Amino acid sequence: MINYYKYLPTSSEDESWGLHVLNTGCNRINKNETYPSIQHPAHHYFNWNKGRILDEYQVIYIAKGEGLFESAGCKQHMVKEGTVLLLFPGEWHRFKPSQETGWDEYWVGYKGAIMENLVQQQFFSAQKAILHIGINEVIIDLLETIIEKTKTEKTGYQPLVSGIIVHLLGEIHSLTKQGEFEPEDITESIINKARVIFRTNIDHEMAIEKTAEELNVSYAWFRKAFKMYTGIAPHQYLLQLKIEKAKMLLTDYSTSIKEIAFNLNFNSAYYFSKLFKEKTGVSPVQFRNNMHGKRK
Repeated sequence: MINYYKYLPTSSEDESWGLHVLNTGCNRINKNETYPSIQHPAHHYFNWNKGRILDEYQVIYIAKGEGLFESAGCKQHMVKEGTVLLLFPGEWHRFKPSQETGWDEYWVGYKGAIMENLVQQQFFSAQKAILHIGINEVIIDLLETIIEKTKTEKTGYQPLVSGIIVHLLGEIHSLTKQGEFEPEDITESIINKARVIFRTNIDHEMAIEKTAEELNVSYAWFRKAFKMYTGIAPHQYLLQLKIEKAKMLLTDYSTSIKEIAFNLNFNSAYYFSKLFKEKTGVSPVQFRNNMHGKRK
């Protein structure tokens, strides 16, 4: 995970759509690290002692680690990985990762009549601001897509991202309801956590054995269980994630093939290009040229 945040301007047209995104990002907070970082923007900065009040909604997803959350509507509560924290405008709150574990967090801030209606209809409430939905790859994928779409701020991105936020809220609501009735499958939970580990470490060198160790299972069991649940071996799954990420990066014409290979931690641009062609049938250059042709 590469730490990232962005605060976005909005127009009256964006705001009239019904939902508009204000900010988004992701952070990896390591053990014993200051939180929030001193680089955190002043208009959203807070500390544990004082907390803060925002004039927006936020969805925060804790993908790894644990910590504490408290708000005006929720008493102080331990937060574990796989938890969604909901922030409401005008609602005092505070949260922080544990010094012993740190945490990985994703977030998106937004406003609009669509969310106001969901709150009015009691799909979401400030009294139920802590929702444990478990480790879920779809949630990570939606949040990462929001982040990618806001990086370039291409024309029309606001309505597109607002649709993804509605999808995200629907997934959260559905997973919350399912959790009320379905017992957790331990093996499935481990595989889901593995998939999130792969996704959030796609830009780092990753040993499958280390993943199994982090999950407290044997490498042999992990390989067998992962393939049984996903239909693909963990190493191939990780490669597929890298190829899909590469496709997204190739749409940015200012980033070179060499930079993409480096960002995805391939040994060389040559190896990356060779593997990309094996998996997609075209080289990265051809893929980019095809994309360029579609844009004309």
